[in-house]
Amino acid sequence: MGAFDRIGAYFGFDEHDTDLRTELIAGVTTFLAMAYIIVVNPAILSQAILWDHETGEFQSEATIDGTVYGQGEIIQMLAVVTILASIAAILVMAFYANRPFGLAPGMGLNAFFTFTVVVILGVPWQLALAAVFVEGVIFIALTAVGARRYIIELFPEPVKFSVGAGIGVFLLFLGLQEIELVVPYDATMVTLGNVLQSPVAALSLAGLVLTLLLYARGLRGSIIIGIVTTAVAGWVLTLAGVVGPDVLTPEGSYDEVTNEGLGSMIASVQYDFTPLFWGFVDGLGMITDDPLVFALVVFTFFFVDFFDTAGTLIGVSQIGGFLDEGGDLPDIEKPLMADAVGTTVGAMIGTSTVTTFIESSAGLEEGGRTGFTALVVGGLFGLALLIVPLMQAIPQYATYLALVVVGIIMLQGVTDIDWQDPAWAISAGLTITIMPLTTSIANGLAAGIISYPLLKAAMGERRDVSPGQWVLAIAFIVYFVVYFAVEAGMVVF
Repeated sequence: MGAFDRIGAYFGFDEHDTDLRTELIAGVTTFLAMAYIIVVNPAILSQAILWDHETGEFQSEATIDGTVYGQGEIIQMLAVVTILASIAAILVMAFYANRPFGLAPGMGLNAFFTFTVVVILGVPWQLALAAVFVEGVIFIALTAVGARRYIIELFPEPVKFSVGAGIGVFLLFLGLQEIELVVPYDATMVTLGNVLQSPVAALSLAGLVLTLLLYARGLRGSIIIGIVTTAVAGWVLTLAGVVGPDVLTPEGSYDEVTNEGLGSMIASVQYDFTPLFWGFVDGLGMITDDPLVFALVVFTFFFVDFFDTAGTLIGVSQIGGFLDEGGDLPDIEKPLMADAVGTTVGAMIGTSTVTTFIESSAGLEEGGRTGFTALVVGGLFGLALLIVPLMQAIPQYATYLALVVVGIIMLQGVTDIDWQDPAWAISAGLTITIMPLTTSIANGLAAGIISYPLLKAAMGERRDVSPGQWVLAIAFIVYFVVYFAVEAGMVVF
């Protein structure tokens, strides 16, 4: 048996009706769709480290473990730990769960870490890392005993079957905004972008049309082709002088590549992330300083991450055809363990909560069905360590084309919903619409989970609602009461 045959046998290619080439393409597609996190996560988390609690302002440098580091050095350290935390989680997903899902520090969760916990609540970033670590340990314990699986299986059926479509609209909206085909507008909040005024919108539209046409023809790798073609076109137009630097390329990347050269850029990367680790260690020592605030932060991280991850797993699993007739993912505790391990490891080395990425659906659409797809994603994250500065040269509008295409495809999930049943229609409709309107998967889940038992009770069908579903709905209500009270300043710590 050759090496390729052994790989296929280990990951079960025949069982999942896939092959090596398909899995490779799917892995590359998922990586390209989520590679932006290597740039975006450090940009967001660096603000937490650079925030000065005394002055109430962001600084250009910060002292960590007695040494002063500039913003650029901090961002590079965070880029390295972003990659390492992603790899740790993905290896568990590939070899233990054997699922084709990519993981990385989650968007939204990193913003919550920085702007809510550190800036608004005034929690030191070191203590926030300790909270994420404790959350990860709790996740590992709950996953090991099957508690997370039990809670997720309590989700009402209409919520399970509508999550995929909700995430699809969410992705579609995010993607259209990033490629500037949907732009802010005072009167109606958003409107159609002008492709004659925006080079990004014009190039993105051309790339989107190409990608959709290739997909419609059934061409494997159509999403990759669209991403790469659009990115290359942006660089060519910039180098040819058709548009100025930083118009179609990420800010500063054009000047860095042309002026410094790739060799010097790569050689100057700050690979030593140990200052962030020692910051985490300091955070563990701060827990006893204000245990009430620490408990609040842990609870919030836990609650948001739990349901965000659950919604993502169910949504992308629906695209991959992994759900059973009841809308549940068999052996869901295995992929859940991947994000739990990733979160714990990530906190120790300096990054926020690690979660399954909705961009994994891009790889699923390309045919990825096994852990080998995830392994390819992890391998590409590893290679990205060698070219951290180059990752900043990948335009986000190019990668977000994948979100638009996949978002459209994920809308097919609405066909599994019984729209004639009021309880199904309302709870599913709320799940689908609240996600994009509040830019939160967890909020969409909450809307569906809270509304379903109330609707069933109003219809005289209370016996169809389990006690666990009532408890879940009440838990969400309590969470929002606490969250809004803190946000409004009614509860001060």
